[in-house]
Amino acid sequence: MPTTAAVPPRVLTVAGSDSGGGAGIQADLKTMLALGVHGMSVLTAVTAQNSLGVQGAWELPPEAVRAQYRSVVDDIGVQAVKTGMLASAALVETVAGLLAETAAPVVVDPVGISKHGDALLAAEALESVRAKLLPLATVATPNLDEVAQLTGVEVAEEHDMRRAAAAVLAFGPRWVVIKGGHLPGEAVDLLTDGDQEHWLRAPRHDNRHTHGTGCTLASAIACGLARGQNVPTAVRNAKTYVTGAIEGGFPLGAGIGPVDHGWRSRRA
Repeated sequence: MPTTAAVPPRVLTVAGSDSGGGAGIQADLKTMLALGVHGMSVLTAVTAQNSLGVQGAWELPPEAVRAQYRSVVDDIGVQAVKTGMLASAALVETVAGLLAETAAPVVVDPVGISKHGDALLAAEALESVRAKLLPLATVATPNLDEVAQLTGVEVAEEHDMRRAAAAVLAFGPRWVVIKGGHLPGEAVDLLTDGDQEHWLRAPRHDNRHTHGTGCTLASAIACGLARGQNVPTAVRNAKTYVTGAIEGGFPLGAGIGPVDHGWRSRRA
């Protein structure tokens, strides 16, 4: 008798390619494999990127992004969507229109600046992110630089994170994770919907090889949501996964290496 394997949850990433393999689509798909879901992708941009930074970036036309998305969603279906680098206002608005027609939770990583300080979102696209994309987010996951870029709120200390969260929530996401990884001391993130508040803390690992951290966290949250977890549980589990990945980050090239997406299998 033929056997039919169980179909894993399906998660779609809509993001740019990192040719060095540490962030972007590549990090998303590695995370999804590690967490037991079927990862699918819509490519929005191609970057020439390595451990030293981004040497070039080329966005795809909106019709190519739309065709990829419809091809996957209309045939295979999705249980969660994660967005990353969207590059331009045209792509932000294209993706927002597609997400509005999709009945699945959405994790928005509002990628604006790379680990090395390279711009990954056109300045004129910021208003589209605020007005079109963030209102569709089940969870938004900005880091402190992206909070400042989107809201003008500067976070210098932990108590500033509440004000930052309120400013992001004003754009309409149901939940926001303010990532405090750039603050000194322990690695602390704030998850809130404006009523519930969850402070997520982890020891800070003395490891500079953290390329792909933001992509990895957002993808891990999407994996949890696709499995039917509520938002606090999905974010808490994602924090545990990314903390282990940071601890296992390894050197590649002459700059900042990637986190270790396969750390759990190597410890087994």
